[in-house]
Amino acid sequence: MTDVTTVADFLVDATRILRKAGNVDPRREARILLAHAEGVAAETLIAYPERIVGEVDRAIAFVERRASGEPVSRILGRRAFWKDDFLIGPDTLDPRPDTETVIEDVLDRLPERSRVSRILDLGVGSGCLLLSLLREYPGASGFGVDVSQGAVDATLTNARAFGMADRVEVSVGNWFDGVMGTFDLIVSNPPYIPSGDIPGLDREVRNHDPMRALDGGDDGLDCYRVIVPGAKRHLEPGGVMALEVGAGQAADVSSFCVREGFSRIRVRRDLGGIERCVSAVWPG
Repeated sequence: MTDVTTVADFLVDATRILRKAGNVDPRREARILLAHAEGVAAETLIAYPERIVGEVDRAIAFVERRASGEPVSRILGRRAFWKDDFLIGPDTLDPRPDTETVIEDVLDRLPERSRVSRILDLGVGSGCLLLSLLREYPGASGFGVDVSQGAVDATLTNARAFGMADRVEVSVGNWFDGVMGTFDLIVSNPPYIPSGDIPGLDREVRNHDPMRALDGGDDGLDCYRVIVPGAKRHLEPGGVMALEVGAGQAADVSSFCVREGFSRIRVRRDLGGIERCVSAVWPG
């Protein structure tokens, strides 16, 4: 690429680089990255291919980062999830569509929007679960806990952007640290990757998601052994717990729920057919 280039020429070169790197949709990604570098909508680039690229170096840097395996969402610093566009950072997981399975299950469990007044999110990350649920339950308030100050800051930033700052409280802590009172709903997308499986993860995950948000211990179930017994102490009678789980873990997590006295345990599959959410009711 030269220092003076048109949009059309830049996209040809960038697409070639990303295709060589093995990217599935190189043309689309090249356009998104160039639009981000230029600070314009992708539609502008489509409408004006003869436009001169003003931020060539910045755009090239984005393409090189993508070619090295960094996800587009990490380069943009944002990820669309449910009904909003979430700020993400190095201390948060990159929200994925699979996690929306938890929201879908909760809405099936608790269809009456006025039924929920307090929501707890353990390992809140970017706030994608907590804030998406607060959007669905407009009368509710939310409390989030995360071991990372960066994640707490990201959640609060997103809450302000969505006009929910007065409905959310977030604190730094480990699972139930600092959690007071009871809730109608507890959700979590905890680390669930077995430690030995992490080296084999896709490089976009292994190299760019925070390790402490991935590593679930030897069998991937360490966090559930804390969350499930702890949740029953913080759920209202009839309250719901909904947990994202990894492939092949639903049976074990369901057995934890049975052992702790939960009822109406069920498993929900994601769009790929994988058992992705275990939910249960605390009878009280």
